[in-house]
Amino acid sequence: MYPVSSLKWVVIKMRMLDSLGDPTKSEWTVIQPVDDHDRDMLPQEILRIRELCPESSFAIVPVLVNWFQDLSPWTAPSAFKGQGDFGSGAEATLAQIIREIVPEISEKKILGGYSLAGFFALWAGYQTDLFDGIVAASPSVWYPGWDEYMAQHKCLAPMVYLSLGRQEEMTRNPVMRTVGDRIRNQFRFLEEQNVQTVLEWNPGNHFSEPERRIAAGFAWIMNNGNP
Repeated sequence: MYPVSSLKWVVIKMRMLDSLGDPTKSEWTVIQPVDDHDRDMLPQEILRIRELCPESSFAIVPVLVNWFQDLSPWTAPSAFKGQGDFGSGAEATLAQIIREIVPEISEKKILGGYSLAGFFALWAGYQTDLFDGIVAASPSVWYPGWDEYMAQHKCLAPMVYLSLGRQEEMTRNPVMRTVGDRIRNQFRFLEEQNVQTVLEWNPGNHFSEPERRIAAGFAWIMNNGNP
């Protein structure tokens, strides 16, 4: 746990992993919020992106976050037993990404993540047009208040990749059970706003092959909306 007085996250500045071994030659930079567990899966994720995008060069900047505080746009009650309420640190997290990372990047930028990090990336796409693509893999669009928010605001990102596991809406949790209807609404609203978007349905539940799911999203952006 990071000190409460800090933002509880660490930008791993310009520590990039890319397909050529040289960040200066990258066409794309991926900014991805991760926790310690997600950071461990980055090598598998990178290999999968390389398989799907053999012609693209890319760099990944992992941003280590305190999951439930730094990625939540507003406070909300917990959806899980034994977990504290959601915080409201997303605004500060995005501000620091824009201040410390974005100025260092000259190539095209993708902000993306999995689960709550995917939801953060999606929310960020409504705050700024600085990102060329947003990847929201199995995003937490069940988050309280999000349905109303996305209906009343315009997405500023030109491309948004959405995905969900087919079994994710089959949970007993009454809050998370809304995820299927909400992501369908999300897809519809993006299409109506002329955002280039796709909604891919994956086999399995929320915990099935996250590294493959998020890699598919980054590859879709890098391939300009093609599988």
